Amino acid sequence: MESYTYLLYEAIGRVARITLNRPEKLNALNIDLHTELLQAARQAEEDPRIHAVIIRGAGSAFCAGYDITPTPVSGATPATRTIRSDIARLEATVERWRQLWNLRIPTIAQVHGACVAGGTDLALHCDMILVAEDARIGFPPVRAMGTPPTHMWLYSVGPQWAKRLLLTGDLIDGKTARNIGWAIEAVPAAVLEETALKLATRISHIGKDVLIANKALVNKGLELMGRSLLQQLALEHDAIAHLAPEALEFHRIAQEQGLKAALEWRDGPFRS
Repeated sequence: MESYTYLLYEAIGRVARITLNRPEKLNALNIDLHTELLQAARQAEEDPRIHAVIIRGAGSAFCAGYDITPTPVSGATPATRTIRSDIARLEATVERWRQLWNLRIPTIAQVHGACVAGGTDLALHCDMILVAEDARIGFPPVRAMGTPPTHMWLYSVGPQWAKRLLLTGDLIDGKTARNIGWAIEAVPAAVLEETALKLATRISHIGKDVLIANKALVNKGLELMGRSLLQQLALEHDAIAHLAPEALEFHRIAQEQGLKAALEWRDGPFRS
């Protein structure tokens, strides 16, 4: 097993399994975890023995999103940040996801527990998603904080379900995720690991060059549909939305009263 700070990497036959390992933070993505994830994915890609990758989360959640825990003020804030600097920051985030999307070998997201906000960005940049039936999936930040910066939802679930979920921030369970096309299969949580490894192993029986060719062709088809252009438009709209009154108010509450209070302000009206 290779050594990383925020994740675990292991080879199981021709399959590499990458485990996000910040369970105390529900595997929320900070820059270091995001960077290590890409390093581990490239390690798998460059290993001639590895033909497929599984990405999963340790503890009770797959990934609770981007780590937005307030920190002492350093650098740009919503009050000082410009749209152009925000776009540049988001372009860096989208570029990291592009690297995962364009990894040459197949990737499978093994989703359990919470998979929200940035966690959905991670899952949707894998080639396939297997999900526990009781998982909780969605993008609640659309209620006050902006838009999905990568907007892979349209390609995954189509326009109506993308609007249904992104105009409410509601969460869905794994069974619903499978039914609308967000995931290819939903299984009881107890057999999720076995199911993911079985699929990855089945894929890994195919020669690496052939896997790479077939994955690349599908991805290039999505580029013909405008995937990269849509991501650029999405991150620009996200930057604009960050200056909305609601987004500024969320940030103010988080800084002055803490993240828990800000989330209650954002999500409280949706509990009825």
